[in-house]
Amino acid sequence: MQTLAKLMAGGLCAILAQGNLWAQGFLDVAHDPRIPALEQVVGHASGAEITTPDEALAYFRALASAAPDRMRIVSYAETWEGRELVYGIIAAPAVLAEIDLHQASLARLGSGRGLSEAERQSLVAATPAVVWLGYGVHGDEISSTDAALALAYHLLAAQGDETVDAILRNTIVIIDPMQNPDGRNRFVQSFEAARGLEIQGDRFAAEHDQPWPRGRSNHYLFDMNRDWFTLSQPETRGRVRAMQEWHPVVAVDAHEMGGDETYFFAPSAEPFNPYVTSAQREKQDLIGRNHARWFDRFGIEYFTREVYDAFYPGYGDMWPQLNGAIAMTYEQGSARGLVYDRTDGRQLTYRDGVMAHFLSTLSTAEVVARNKNAFLGDYARFRAAAIADNQTANDRYIAFDLSQNRWQAERLARQLVAQGIAVTRLAGPQAVCGREMPAGALVVDTAQPAGRLIETLLRPETPLAEAFAAEQESRRARGLDWQLYDVTAWSLPLMAGVGTATCRQVSLGAASEVGEDDGIAPIIAAGDAAFGYAVPWTDAGQAKLVLAALRAGHSGKTSGEPFTMNGRVFPRGSVIFSTAANPGDLAGTLQALAAEIGAEIVPLASGWTDAGPNLGSAGFRPLKAPRVAMAWGEGTSSTDVGAARYVLEQEFGLPVTPIRTGSLANADLSLYDVLILPDMAGFEDAGGGAAAGPIADYAAGGGVVIGFADAIDYLAGEEVGLLSTAREAAWIDPEAETEVAEAGEGGLAPGTRLQSEDEYKALVAIGEEMPDSVPGVLLRAEADPDHWLSAGYEEAIALLTGPEIYTPLPASSGRNVFRFKESDALLASGYLWEENRAQLAFKPFVMAEPSGRGIVIGFTESPVTRAYLDGLNLLLLNAVLLGPAHTD
Repeated sequence: MQTLAKLMAGGLCAILAQGNLWAQGFLDVAHDPRIPALEQVVGHASGAEITTPDEALAYFRALASAAPDRMRIVSYAETWEGRELVYGIIAAPAVLAEIDLHQASLARLGSGRGLSEAERQSLVAATPAVVWLGYGVHGDEISSTDAALALAYHLLAAQGDETVDAILRNTIVIIDPMQNPDGRNRFVQSFEAARGLEIQGDRFAAEHDQPWPRGRSNHYLFDMNRDWFTLSQPETRGRVRAMQEWHPVVAVDAHEMGGDETYFFAPSAEPFNPYVTSAQREKQDLIGRNHARWFDRFGIEYFTREVYDAFYPGYGDMWPQLNGAIAMTYEQGSARGLVYDRTDGRQLTYRDGVMAHFLSTLSTAEVVARNKNAFLGDYARFRAAAIADNQTANDRYIAFDLSQNRWQAERLARQLVAQGIAVTRLAGPQAVCGREMPAGALVVDTAQPAGRLIETLLRPETPLAEAFAAEQESRRARGLDWQLYDVTAWSLPLMAGVGTATCRQVSLGAASEVGEDDGIAPIIAAGDAAFGYAVPWTDAGQAKLVLAALRAGHSGKTSGEPFTMNGRVFPRGSVIFSTAANPGDLAGTLQALAAEIGAEIVPLASGWTDAGPNLGSAGFRPLKAPRVAMAWGEGTSSTDVGAARYVLEQEFGLPVTPIRTGSLANADLSLYDVLILPDMAGFEDAGGGAAAGPIADYAAGGGVVIGFADAIDYLAGEEVGLLSTAREAAWIDPEAETEVAEAGEGGLAPGTRLQSEDEYKALVAIGEEMPDSVPGVLLRAEADPDHWLSAGYEEAIALLTGPEIYTPLPASSGRNVFRFKESDALLASGYLWEENRAQLAFKPFVMAEPSGRGIVIGFTESPVTRAYLDGLNLLLLNAVLLGPAHTD
């Protein structure tokens, strides 16, 4: 089939080859025959086939082998599935010969320190600028990788081309050709499996219709274009580390969009993050105008300043931009195959997409090459200004409070260090920013080169521009959607549940720098452990230790109430490992785990408590290593499935068994203690309808069912009936209702008298409208202090996205374990419509309802979104680990 398909594709190429752009490259210039074209290495020309991950890597290596004086390949990471991630460095021979010297000069310019203006200008003049070109972070956005290969070929093979000569002379071009080979491989496999005798342009043909979970995401189903500051995935961590080594002045992230679209390039749409400078915006405009020149030359349609904004810092364009680069997303309409029939009657070919991405990224490098000193000088000034602007700020220093969520605070520090942000550890207990901090307190100085990134990541709020916010309110009033591509809130301390304090000065004393690979120091108290050990239930690191100990074969019990021993209060949820119940080297196991994880264990000499239940009380419930199953496949949100599985498996070492939705009705769910139903859409049609009875029976038999987000609707539906809640419609002011006359005969509608536009809006909304969709905000939720599910919490921070609001559980049915706070205290960060704020107050975030011998737990918003809500990890583990201990 593969050979036949490629022969047929050759016929397609003959059609596409008409004109002067097809042959060795896309531009009509002479090419050095010593540099192999793609067809010579993998058997097809650029754009004729979708190059596989293995073929792409082989060709990249062939290019470097053919031109070692101008191209080097660096391996920077490995994917979950073991595929190598590489980037290529392309420059003139004289530049590449002194690449280490240039890299050191770039680091000096990027440091923002130690250079006078004259020294900076001299260094800028002597140093080539780095252009970072990234392709294919979404694996099914396929054309960009072939464009990367075509560009690398063109830069190495073009002869007598003044544009290429300028690029090689003045820049170092770094090409990351395939940011997500696992996802690309998934797409290529589904595409090839669906191919037949002829290439199909019908958008509904199987070759365009990817099976779940599609090729967009990586192995753990992450959208890696949202992972840049989270750094949860190895691909992102490697990429961020590499980018820090090179200090690019421009960074491009090449994508695809719907097949009926044309091409998007910078300038970006509003809103811009407030830490993006006017100089950066001007450079986007400069680059965009050059793209327009190229695209106009070849009759390629495009648009700018629409849809793709520059606000959320987790994008592949925004993270580099907040470090000083001019960073941009490019979007090409996707053929999602080789040919795509557009609604306007035209055909979009794969080669069209490859060529457009080739031209835009070539144009990017050209602009930098012709304005090298301006780009490099702006980058250096951005980094220096980030230091200078914060040196006298009253809130210059940000200190992490380690008295609560110590483990999360330590993890947050390493997350920051991994992206080039220096974090300082203070030597001893001292007052910091008006608070008494324990030894090892963590402090971030915003006066550093990444200061603007720090500001947007660590401050409670990154404000929208007032004019933009006003326009969104106006659009809502006119019945239009809001214009924001992602969330409005992402404060890392809030999402991690870490308290902070700010001040102008901190006495650093004998401080030290936190390292990315530093372990978290354990807390292992000395003392008599004749009875055993306690694990205080204070953060997710403690739960990780308990899970590991249970999986190692030890037996523990969780407390339903707080208890006091030797003057220390152990909160509810705390776990006891007794010596009597754990023959063998209990102390050795727990001490080794505490050291590995950075957790705390407390030796217990006796089972006698000063207050609260003694340790032999029936109020301590036995724990076991939970066996976890998860709905997986059509009808579920692949990103939510992936995030939940990643958090449990990779962050906390708990295996998860994915069960396809179509198999849930027949699966033996009794093999599992917990069943997770992630966020979903169309779940009933994909097999959830048939599984309704078995899931209800599973809960009645003693299972723990956990639902996220839209799974609440399924669990509350008539077929399942496991949660006594319902989704709310938008609240309508009774005073705004119109006068409605009774209906006449013959099926006529009731008559109305409308006296104002408000009355008109109320009439058309009655019984039909959901609350307005919210573009991502952080909300405060208050914990029920008496329920085991809230152990370790007084309040939690939830990420709300969308229109969903649910009615509270009646007290006769269950408990609203976390409910959103009153309207005045509700919003922690972001932009929230006032109507939603009023309606969300006191509504549930987490619900728990008994069902037979089991229990059903509902999160109205997913606790695992993008794996960046670390402050909710303990809550998730409460449900998964403590839940089975509280079933009958």
